[in-house]
Amino acid sequence: MNSFGRLFKTQIFGESHGMGAGIVIDGCPAGIPITEETFEADLSRRRAGAKGTTPRKEADLPEIMSGVFEGKTTGAPITIFFRNMNTRSGDYANLVASPRPGHADYTGRVKYGGFNDYRGGGHFSARLTVGVVAAGVVAKQILKNVEITAKLTEAGGSTNIEHAVEKAMENLNSIGGIVECTVKGIPVGLGEPFWDSVESVLSHAVFAIPAIKGIEFGSGFQGSRMTGLENNDNIIDANGKTETNHAGGINGGITNGNDIVFRIAVKPTSSISIAQQTMNFEKGKVDELVIQGRHDACVALRVPPILEAITAITLTDLMLLEQKASRVYE
Repeated sequence: MNSFGRLFKTQIFGESHGMGAGIVIDGCPAGIPITEETFEADLSRRRAGAKGTTPRKEADLPEIMSGVFEGKTTGAPITIFFRNMNTRSGDYANLVASPRPGHADYTGRVKYGGFNDYRGGGHFSARLTVGVVAAGVVAKQILKNVEITAKLTEAGGSTNIEHAVEKAMENLNSIGGIVECTVKGIPVGLGEPFWDSVESVLSHAVFAIPAIKGIEFGSGFQGSRMTGLENNDNIIDANGKTETNHAGGINGGITNGNDIVFRIAVKPTSSISIAQQTMNFEKGKVDELVIQGRHDACVALRVPPILEAITAITLTDLMLLEQKASRVYE
């Protein structure tokens, strides 16, 4: 469905070429300072404009429609809306007959009987992550002293990201990338084994970001090539600090007080300017498809603020759950 969380609940809505996109946040504590300006830093990082990102530029101005009064959250559901102002829906007219390879055009058409909004990917579009970033900003305000940082570490298999992006653009193609996220300041004890381990809940949320195809925590797949002695993290003080961090800050699905570290794999943007082959349902045969519209050569460039937001949303929900459990035990 379109909602996530148990106490800090978020519900996403909108379409790429509809009136707009947004988020409803339920369960936010009262008294959290929020204004339109609070969102700008993270929204500007997600916004297009850098080399390798889509030429479609949206103002992404947050309209706070409920849940905030005189600059503070009220405890009621928060609704934040972003209007679509720069759409070119005609670029997608041929997708009714010819679904794009790698996109949700075909699966969406079958699942919803052809009633889905196909323009720009509709409800499947990464445009909807603007609301996710907004929810992440609210979550960060709740987390206060927790520091969440995500960065693109490689693109197209290269650590020379700028060169890789330029080469993809020259070839009218696209590339993927690896984004690493580090969380500092998280206390010991968040997470609920088995189904709600920190890895489980974070992974659930992360895969809601369009184009994500993999995730690993700590040493990840490299850990499978180590021995137990190499991969174990020696505990070196009474607060649980470890000599290494191959576990990525999580043991038994519960945070251990060290930095949470994980990486995600972002696939290449499916829409490329090179002609491709796909089924033409009107003609009843495979035909050539040339994709129109404006697209990212490397969508991974815009993922870091989205990943930070997803992480903040998830950890806020886990933190509120832990606080609730602690009150029960008192």
